[in-house]
Amino acid sequence: MASKGGPMVLGTDGTDFAHRQRVAAQYQTSAQNKSRLKYCIFFHYLLFFAMLAKLSADILDRLDIFILDIEELQVPKPLLWEYIWCISLLLSFLGLAAVRKNRIKAMKRYMIGIGLFGFGPILYAAVYYFSEAWQYISTGDMEDLTLWQGYPYALLWYAFIILALQVHSFSLFFAKNLLVAWAARGTKKEQ
Repeated sequence: MASKGGPMVLGTDGTDFAHRQRVAAQYQTSAQNKSRLKYCIFFHYLLFFAMLAKLSADILDRLDIFILDIEELQVPKPLLWEYIWCISLLLSFLGLAAVRKNRIKAMKRYMIGIGLFGFGPILYAAVYYFSEAWQYISTGDMEDLTLWQGYPYALLWYAFIILALQVHSFSLFFAKNLLVAWAARGTKKEQ
């Protein structure tokens, strides 16, 4: 054993340990992308709570609960795509479980689910609100537009759509990087 201030072994300058201190690239990639995917899932939760706030008026109406402050906001009735998008939050639990145990199949299911329940409804909304958003952007006329609290409803949705597209895109990117890193490991954890 070497002591801190003791003599050095002959034939070495003390830097021969450097090769043993490296972490394999796939483990670095895995750790980095796990952290980034967790941040994306966190932002997905934030978007979900914003959607839940929008849906709260409809949910309370369905439960026959009357709260005057919420009713006075006159939130427009939700469309089906809004509820379908909310299903994508459940997939985050699948993604987090896959990250925790390096499960390739679970991560693939997470990616497919985000494609279907994350991107699908968002792309539908982008097409659905495009004409109103384009009309406002091109003419600035708000006469025939749906307004909420004085703002064009379609533009409010486009703000949400852009954020959701970014979160889902980055989630899929980091999940794909994790799959590549886990496959490079050489072990089979297909559970």
